[in-house]
Amino acid sequence: MNTQISRSRFSKDPVQIRLSGAGGQGLITAGVILAEAAVVDGKNVVQTQSYGPEARLGASKSEVIISTKKIAYPQVTKPDILLCLSQDAFEKYFPQTNSDTLLILDSGQIEPQASDGRLIYALPITETAAATGSKVVANVVALGVMNALAGLVMPSSLREAVAKRVPERFRALNEHALEAGEKLAEPLKNRKETVA
Repeated sequence: MNTQISRSRFSKDPVQIRLSGAGGQGLITAGVILAEAAVVDGKNVVQTQSYGPEARLGASKSEVIISTKKIAYPQVTKPDILLCLSQDAFEKYFPQTNSDTLLILDSGQIEPQASDGRLIYALPITETAAATGSKVVANVVALGVMNALAGLVMPSSLREAVAKRVPERFRALNEHALEAGEKLAEPLKNRKETVA
């Protein structure tokens, strides 16, 4: 277990996170990886998941709650962070956010009609994954982006969780994807992009 506790850039404790996209985009796996990284950090965590009857096409979600305290309620009620990798997921879950929710969108997959003045990070997540070797690792690129922006867990804990969760033959690809996501977010750490 990591003896150094990461301090989230979020002042909220617990932090409620919803990772969403189409079935088959690996959001369930991403949620499990994030939860396992939080455990390595010595935090309390709850991870849940759901997906529509279409499975490979419908909106799916994985929810993670991370806290330094006991978690009283195991469901995300209003996400502090919403990641969307598909248009359907954005349309389904955006209305459930608050004005202070951190929104991370795949700019190549989502065309929001209006942001209603909210600050949103819209980044080429799937495109970045393809550049690392495969679109399949967009979920891991997204984890790198999210953690770089929000500081949810120690980067070393996230790397450890990725290495434990993915098959050995895909480990290098996934580690490269995580690093690519972190680099993608690096210039944005201190500013936010508004999507109109």
